Amino acid sequence: MKQHYLIRLDDSCPTMDAAKWQQMEEVLDKYDVHPMVGVIPHNEDPKQRIDAVDTEFWEKVKKWEEKGWTIALHGYNHCYTSKKGLKGLNPLWKDSEFAGLPLEEQRMKIREGVAIMREHGFFPKYFFAPSHTFDENTLTALRDESAIRVISDTIATRPYRYKDFVMIPQFSGSCREMKMKGVFTFCFHPNTMNVDAFERLDSFLKVHSRFFIGFDDLDLNNVKEKSEFDKLLSFGYFTMRKLKGLK
Repeated sequence: MKQHYLIRLDDSCPTMDAAKWQQMEEVLDKYDVHPMVGVIPHNEDPKQRIDAVDTEFWEKVKKWEEKGWTIALHGYNHCYTSKKGLKGLNPLWKDSEFAGLPLEEQRMKIREGVAIMREHGFFPKYFFAPSHTFDENTLTALRDESAIRVISDTIATRPYRYKDFVMIPQFSGSCREMKMKGVFTFCFHPNTMNVDAFERLDSFLKVHSRFFIGFDDLDLNNVKEKSEFDKLLSFGYFTMRKLKGLK
């Protein structure tokens, strides 16, 4: 396998920081990079209420999709009502919108989120949860209430199959040169990025843009189960987080 980089953008919604998202779009367009955008369909998180409601938000999302950006379902309302994220399938943080909640509540979130997306003409094939945290009930909810079978998250060096889902690992919160072959997703939150962050991204893309592909460019038809190396990598990563006391 060759080395490929992907970019994921979190927390797009009608009250996002429009100026920073425009800046991100300009940087990515400059190097012809097609990211995945996670849309919060019904944002109720005060931290994501930055600008006034953009009445043209969904038209903007449609333009992103038309130029090759991948649109994903990013939870439902982005509110953390659970403290059981560390007991989920990707134990990065304690707070979660999904992990630990009853199945019926998670089904409602997925059902309502998908309905809003469809109302605006979007039929997402990808999902990732706020704070990266989800559990088996989340997968059941996705299976019952949507056609989504691909998730952007977990730790590994390449996509792998987990039951009837494909996991596309999300490796880092910033761009970095990887020393091994694989598929590496760099996750950004444009709403909270500063000038230095945008400059670092531009500098990295200037040198490494040839390694970037879009999520829809991945061949996920013959994905295998998680390799022993990636199982060890994941175990080591989460063990180190526990030792550091990250919550």
